[in-house]
Amino acid sequence: MNVVILEDESRAASHLARLIGKIAPEMKVIATFDTVRDAVSFSQQGHSIALIFADVQLADGLSFELFRQVPLQCPIIFTTAYDHYAIEAFKTNGIDYLLKPIEEERLEQAIEKAKQFSPSLALEKIMLMATSGTGRSYKSRFMVKAADKIRSIPLEEINAFYSMEKASFIHTLDKRNYCIDYSLDQLENLLDPVRCFRINRKYIVTMLACRNILVWSNSRLKLKIDGLEDDDIIVAREKVQDFKIWLDS
Repeated sequence: MNVVILEDESRAASHLARLIGKIAPEMKVIATFDTVRDAVSFSQQGHSIALIFADVQLADGLSFELFRQVPLQCPIIFTTAYDHYAIEAFKTNGIDYLLKPIEEERLEQAIEKAKQFSPSLALEKIMLMATSGTGRSYKSRFMVKAADKIRSIPLEEINAFYSMEKASFIHTLDKRNYCIDYSLDQLENLLDPVRCFRINRKYIVTMLACRNILVWSNSRLKLKIDGLEDDDIIVAREKVQDFKIWLDS
């Protein structure tokens, strides 16, 4: 996951690199430049860059000149001591504007925002979850009450989790619905992100639910799930790109 820093103060560049390594160890700072000229030369060589951290004022001019000369597609997080460049910053691929001194919490928020913007970062995040050696186990079964009986339903039989009227439910492949004692926010942390995806505030779906996907209005996607007639099974617009990457991973 290649990252480039544009910063004309060496101490500031080193501090930023340390923070990036702490917050997102999967990121690799492959280059740091203090001039627009060197950054342009590097960018024109076709390197794979997932994210750029850019101070506005470099040693030989404003970093905006780089983005005018080289049509980069990656997101940019601007880091500067001046607030009057913000409008210009967001005319590029700028997705956040951090004022110095940079706070760790704000930097972490900006990096998370960049992961939503960038397909390459989002994919790597999913793969990291899938292959991490932490030994973390995810919830694979849910105990439910069915009439006067208790059942344990494996994830392999579930195609969706949803909320309705302040309660949460699972929807199974045989078109049955069961109430469960978990909120969707809790489920999002309990379920394997390789197998489950939260498409909006009301729904978490499994791969089993993704057999009939329609292109919907405003660049969104709509899922048709057997047994559920809800019109809200729609992938939120800000989640569409990550959802497509999840489907393809």
